[in-house]
Amino acid sequence: MRKLGLASLAFFYCDFRDVQKKDLRGLLSSLLVQLCDQSDSYCAVLSDLYSVHEDGSQHPGDDELAQCLEKMLKLPGQATTYIIIDGLDECPTATGLSSPREQVLELVEKLVGSHLPGLRVCVTSRPEADIEPVLQPLAFRSISLHGESGQIQDIAEYVRSVVHTDSKMRRWKAADKDLVINTLTERADGM
Repeated sequence: MRKLGLASLAFFYCDFRDVQKKDLRGLLSSLLVQLCDQSDSYCAVLSDLYSVHEDGSQHPGDDELAQCLEKMLKLPGQATTYIIIDGLDECPTATGLSSPREQVLELVEKLVGSHLPGLRVCVTSRPEADIEPVLQPLAFRSISLHGESGQIQDIAEYVRSVVHTDSKMRRWKAADKDLVINTLTERADGM
């Protein structure tokens, strides 16, 4: 659908190991660039933001980036836009002011709450105590993979495959291999 111009897709994987992939700024920057690559109208909105900030010599704030995204999504005549945020639980939580995870959750609430007819949002996450109460009321459909036999079986198969194909692990005793497979599968917590 994207290749035919019938949809736009922007995907962001939250990754606690990558500074640019664990907060609102990284999310917004990535979404904006991906969407601009798919629509000249989207590109014009981002270009306006760039011009307002002295052709990139000044950095816009997170609020301005979020407003830019909203402007893009509100443009008339655009294809359906799919935004996928994967691994939201990878965004850090912090005490004190608003944490990176809280800021991303606020954006998701705002996007979904806008009820834009051409917007579809998919968020994946472990069922964390601070995430579920925010996402649950927003969910059109919710699917939990934790505890699903197929999910657990897939994890076990993956671990088994790695243990039996890794050149160093292939030399291990069968009992050690079984211990690693069983322990990692049990402690995977659905991931």
